[in-house]
This record gives sequence, C-alpha cells and structure tokens, in this order.
Amino acid sequence: MIATDGYNNIDYADGYMEQEEEWEREGLLDPAWEKQQKKTFTAWCNSHLRKAGTAIDNIEDDFRNGLKLMLLLEVISGETLPKPDRGKMRFHKIANVNKALDFIASKGVKLVSIGAEEIVDGNLKMTLGMIWTIILRFAIQDISVEEMTAKEGLLLWCQRKTAPYKNVNVQNFHLSFKDGLAFCALIHRHRPDLIDYNKLSKDNPMENLNTAFDVAEKYLDIPRMLDPDDLQNTAMPDERAVMTYVSSYYHCFSGAQKAETAANRICKVLKVNQENERLMEEYERLASDLLEWIRRTMPWLNSRQTDNSLAGCQRKLEEYRTYRRKHKPPRVEQKAKLETNFNTLQTKLRLSNRPAYMPTEGKMVSDIANAWKGLETAEKAFEEWLLSEMMRLERLEHLAEKFRRKADAHEEWTRGKEEMLQSQDFRQCRLNELKALKKKHEAFESDLAAHQDRVEQIAAIAQELNTLDYHDSVSVNARCQRICDQWDRLGALTQRRRQALDDAERILEKIDILHLEFAKRAAPFNNWLDGTREDLVDIFIVHTVEEIQGLIDAHAHFKATLGEADKEYQTIVGLVREVEAIVKQHQIPGGLENPYTTLTAHDLTRKWSDVRQLVPQRDATLQAELRKQQNNEMLRRQFAEKANAVGPWIERQLDAVTAIGMGLHGTLEDQLHRLKEYEQGVYAYKPHIEELEKIHQAVQESMIFENRYTQYTMDTLRVGWEQLLTSINRNINEVENQILTRDSKGITQQQLNEFRSSFNHFDKNRTGRLTPEEFKSCLVSLGYSIGKDRQGDIDFQRILAVVDPNSTGYVHFDAFLDFMTRESTDTDTAEQVIDSFRILAGDKPYILPDELRRELPPDQAEYCIQRMPPYKGGGGIPGALDYMSFSTALYGQSDL
Repeated sequence: MIATDGYNNIDYADGYMEQEEEWEREGLLDPAWEKQQKKTFTAWCNSHLRKAGTAIDNIEDDFRNGLKLMLLLEVISGETLPKPDRGKMRFHKIANVNKALDFIASKGVKLVSIGAEEIVDGNLKMTLGMIWTIILRFAIQDISVEEMTAKEGLLLWCQRKTAPYKNVNVQNFHLSFKDGLAFCALIHRHRPDLIDYNKLSKDNPMENLNTAFDVAEKYLDIPRMLDPDDLQNTAMPDERAVMTYVSSYYHCFSGAQKAETAANRICKVLKVNQENERLMEEYERLASDLLEWIRRTMPWLNSRQTDNSLAGCQRKLEEYRTYRRKHKPPRVEQKAKLETNFNTLQTKLRLSNRPAYMPTEGKMVSDIANAWKGLETAEKAFEEWLLSEMMRLERLEHLAEKFRRKADAHEEWTRGKEEMLQSQDFRQCRLNELKALKKKHEAFESDLAAHQDRVEQIAAIAQELNTLDYHDSVSVNARCQRICDQWDRLGALTQRRRQALDDAERILEKIDILHLEFAKRAAPFNNWLDGTREDLVDIFIVHTVEEIQGLIDAHAHFKATLGEADKEYQTIVGLVREVEAIVKQHQIPGGLENPYTTLTAHDLTRKWSDVRQLVPQRDATLQAELRKQQNNEMLRRQFAEKANAVGPWIERQLDAVTAIGMGLHGTLEDQLHRLKEYEQGVYAYKPHIEELEKIHQAVQESMIFENRYTQYTMDTLRVGWEQLLTSINRNINEVENQILTRDSKGITQQQLNEFRSSFNHFDKNRTGRLTPEEFKSCLVSLGYSIGKDRQGDIDFQRILAVVDPNSTGYVHFDAFLDFMTRESTDTDTAEQVIDSFRILAGDKPYILPDELRRELPPDQAEYCIQRMPPYKGGGGIPGALDYMSFSTALYGQSDL
C-alpha cells in the first residue's frame, strides 16, 4: 500500500485510490483537481507520444483499446512490449490493456483496484490513477536526493534550487507554486538567459505563470501541463499535477548536467585513446625502421668474401670500424627509445584499463631483442673472422716472400749448370786437366747434394701456400714446377758426365792436390756463406718483446762463431795463394785454373765481405723490431691502464643504478633525479670511452692480438657501456611509469613506499621478482586477507593468474604495483562510457552525428563519427551510430 506523502512504494494505484477516498471523507477533495489532473496527465502523455509521432485528445477514451497505452509504455521505457491484438472487439481491447498492466507490474509495481475492464469502459478515475502510477514509476521514482523518497527528494531539489530567490519558499507542491515565481526561479537558476527574474513580481501571478510556461515550452521543450487559470481559481491546486509538471523541470535540468558530465568523461577517454594510438603508430614505425636496418646490415656482416689480399682485408676492417663509430650508435639510441615508448604505452594502457598493446607480427619487443642479439653475434663473428683472416694473409705474404727469395737464390745457383754438365771440354784436356775436371765434378755432386734440402724447402713452401689458398698460387706452382723439372735434369746430366769422366780416368791420373783441397774446403764454406747470407736477410714475424729478444740472442750467438769462420776463410785463401805461388814459380800452363771447382778466392772474398756487411745491418733490423715491440708493449699498457679504470667504473655505475631501481633511495622523484644525474654523469664519461677506442684502434693497427695486462677487451667494455645506458634508460622509464601510476591513480607516496618496502623485504636476493610464496607473504604483510583453507588457495590462485598471466613462476614489481593499484583505486569502465553516451543520445540505443558534434569538442566528435559502426538495431534512422559497440571496443571487449 502506498504512503500518502512518499509516492515511493510499489502499490501506486492502490495508494492513489485510498488517498482520494480519504480526502473525500475529510471534505478536502476538490472537484477541480480531477480536471487539472486530466489536463496535466494528457499533456505529459503527449510529451512522450509525440516521439512516436502521435498524441491523445481524450485521456479516458484514447487509452480504451490499449494500443496507445502500450505505445506510451514502449516510448518511456525504451523496451518492446508484446505485439498488440489488432481486433476491435472488447476482449481484444482488454487483452491489450492487460499486456500494458502486466508490463507495469513487471517493473515492480503492484496494481490494486485497477483492472483492464475499468480502463476499457473509460473510467476516468481509474484511468487517471493508472497514468499517475506510470508517472510515479517512470518519471518520479528515480528522483533521489540524499537518499530521500521521490517526493521528498523532488521537494528538496526545488528548495535548494530556489533558495537564493526572494518571494520563493517551496514547502509543498500546491500553494508554493501558485504564484508562478517558483517555476520562474527554477528556469532562471539553470538558464538565466531566458528570464529576467528581477522584473517579476509576486503581485502578478498570471503573468509569472504564463512566462514560465511559455519559456519552458519554447526553449526547454516542456509542454504546458498546467493551466494558469486552474491554478489561480483553485484554493489548493492539485498536488499530483504540479509534481508531474515539476518532475519535467527536474529531468530537463538534471539531464543537461548529466550530458556535460558524460561529454567530459567521453573527452577524457577519447583523448587517452588518441594518445595511445599515436604511441602505437610511433612504435610500429620505429620497430619497422630498426628491423629493416638490421635486415640490410646482416648480409654484410655475414659475408666472408675478400680479394684474398692483405690490403683488401685492411680496407674491410676500416669499413667495419666506420660502421661501429658512425652507423651503429644512432641505432642503439633508437632501440632504447623503442623500448621506452613500448613500456610507456603499456603503462598508459594498463592505467586506463585498456588491453595490453600487441604489436604486429614480427615486431614484438622480443623479436627486436632477438634481431639485435643476432646482429651483435654477427658483429663478433665478423670481427673475429677479419682478424684471423689478416693473420692468415700476413703469414701468406711472409711465405710468398720467403719462396721468392729461396727460388731466386736457387735459380742463381743453377744458372749455367746444365750447359756445364753437357760440355765436352774434358776431351781436349791434359791428364791433370782431366783429373781436375773429375774432382771438379765430384765437388759439383757434393754441392748438388747440399742443394737438395733447398729444393725440398722450396717445394714445401709452395705446398703450404697452396694449402692456405694464396691468391697468386698459380705463378708459385709454375715456378716451383720449373725448379723441380730443372733439378731432375741436373741429376740426370750429373750422372752422365760422371760416367764419361770415369771412362777417361784410366788415361788422366795426375791430380792437383792443392786445387782439390781448395775445392773441398771452398764448396762447404761457400754453401755456409750462401746460407748465412740468406739467414741474415731472412724476414721474420714476432709479436712480443721476448720473441724479438730471442732472435737478438741467437744473432749474438751467430756473431760469436764469426772468428772460426774467419780462420776457415784465411785457410782457403791461403790455398789459393799457394797455388798462385807454385804456378808462378813453375810456369805451369793453365795452372791457375782450378779443375775441381768454379769457385774462386774472389768469389769467397766477395761473399765473405757481404756477410761482414750484412751482420751490422741485421743488428739494425733486429733493434728496429725491438723498438717496435717495445712500442707495442707500451700500447698494451696504455690500453690496460685505461681499460682497468673504465671497466670497474662501468660495473660500479651498473650496481648503483640497480640499487636505485630497487627503490632503496628516497621518493620516486628522488630516484628519478638521481638516475638522471647518473645519466648525465655517464654521458660526461663518454670521452674516456672514445679515448679508449682511439688506443684500441692504434693497438689493432699495430697488429697486437693479446694483452696480458688486463682482463678487459674493447668488446666487453662496449657491451658494458651499452648495458649501462640501457639500464639507466629502463630504470628512468620504470620510475616515470611508477610516478604516472601514483599520480593518475591517486596513490600517495606513503602507499607507494609501503608497496616498495614490502616487496624489497621479501626480495632477499634483490632480483626484482618474488616467488609465489614470497608474493603471498608480501600480500599478507600489507594487510591483504588470504585464508588458509581451500577457498583461500583458490582466491590466491586467482590473484596469481592476474599478476603472472604467463605462469613464469615469478611476480615482478610492475605487475605487483599494478595489482595493488587496482585494489586501491577506481578506473573508468566500458559500462560507464556506454551510460555516458546513452545520456547524450537521450536514452536512445543509438546516437546521431549532430548530437556528437553538439556535445563533444570538434576533433573528438569527428574521431567518434569516423570509428563508430552504423547502428543495425530496431528503430534506427539513417545516419544512426552504434555507441555501445564503440565503447566496448575501447576496452578490448569486442572485435570492432
């Protein structure tokens, strides 16, 4: 049963009838009230029916068939009623009215004393009671001010809105509105441009009422529901009629306020969405550019093609240095910016309750990290290959030069040997000359045997050059083949001449002892001289001071043997002088010609002089190489001294940045300030890195391949430097995101410190992550209640699925902070945005472009119009847009 002063219970019609009977018993029922109610209720119904393009003229007759009654309920509720019966018989009408009454009852309204038959019969009192029930349910019941009943709330709203106005004192819904000033005050409070309240007078009630009703109808789209004459000619106007009309004012003005609030909410949501889309587009652009650069660079780094020459390999090394100095550093910065933008975007999406951003296929952060790792691996392999290739080519050049020198010496020795062996000079020789020729041939055989090792050395060097893929191996092989072929011919010619001399030996027996002794001594000494000259001009490669010192010591040992060599030289020269004395003394024809050897004292003297000149030259060469190795040692020490300072500095900076990132130092602003100070300090330290790069370049140019004075290499320092820059940028980004989370979610610094302190307390190893058990203990320490029963385990597993969706077995601080933030704050939801759009659309299930342009800023209105799909539901008109699908798409709840 309805209370007479509340109009807020569900027995609306029964309350209406009981109050009518009570007033009639007390003699308070004014017959004019029914007339006022009829006019007001008719106007109220038409204000809604006009939306459907129809109206009623007589309230007790036009609702008798139930058709317009059902249409009225559909318009004011926004719902569809069962299909009406189209027949004109009485039972058809009763059925339609019953469908309307059933719909009213489905909204929680208990109808008592009102039946379909009374409505079909045109019972005015029952019809008015039914319409009042509808008005209460759909126009007044939802009015709520400070948890009061509908009537009290509406009255309080009127009192608050009219409080500043003179001559207005709203205490009820009959006499307080009789002079019209209360209506004018409500309009002026919300639309001061429509009425000049100061010109109104309490003594002109008719003018006041007409002014309020005309302005409301013309500018506020509130039809005239009251008649000024009825209000003035009745001692106490009908309360229900006045409440009905005043409720239209409430809905009109409260709707405007809701529209403004809704527009502001939509603007805020769209602005966040536009910024997020901009960050997504920028991420896609940067990721595509970086991946494309890596794709173009990888074939060059993976190439192992050279012209197989030392100069070509050095040019390739210079190209690689240019790449490391000029081309890669901007890409390192681009990669850091890409990761920073991605983290910022994900934080903004998480804070605005949007789904996480998933880059297009192949552009995930992990894809970029894998591509970058592949690039660094290719760089390391490329540089190692270049250095090994240079070492190989340097050895090849050394071997090739050694081959040329030995081949030159051999060809010089073999020049004329074939002609000599083919000569028939012994046919005209005297006996002593023949014997001399035989001894000479024996000496040649000895010399030939001594040269066997040299030929084998030449062949071995040529074979090694072929094995190491020497670029001019064709000419080397051809020359080696010529030498080997000639050597075979010399062997064959030697055997034939030996046989010829043996045949003539029976005739020629006299032997020149002195010439023979000279030949025997001169040949090995000559070989020693030739070998010594080759050794003294032989090239060498060393890499350390110890190696060159070993060569210097060996050379000193060689010089110590020169005394014995000088004695041998004097002995051999003495033999020649003795021969010359005998020939001069005895006048022997041709006695000065030595039949056993082509060597002369002049030859040996010339070679011995050469050896004595080459010794100091060799000393100078060894000393120059010693100075070079000492300079290399200085470069090693310079690099080591600088690297041993830079390496620990980078490690200390990394440790300090990691400590700040753990939240161990003051507020977030303090941490951000310190991180930026470290960032400035790191960039200020960059000249040390560049200086170290210059020293490293000098080291490489000096062909220094190891350094025993330091454990650091340029590669490890470069990697450490890049890790330091990346760590600072990542920690700055994380702290900025934490500040953004704190400020956007209203989290206090004390709360944030508490979250960080609790997290760090259970993160014993300072790894920046917690195991599930540590995370559970951390939640309990923050006052989060988790039961120890089976339900508590289920609740904890639900929480764990939120903070560790990938089931990694660990909870990181950003996921922990995001969870605690959601537990502590409120965020926008798709349902709130849909409700806001519904207010702008006037409770329609769709919205028109003109309504968006009228309520939203131009850029955001166009943003919505371009992205909203057309409305496909029932009752739509051309151009209607589906704001529900659009709103759910903003929060990732549809496939729009």
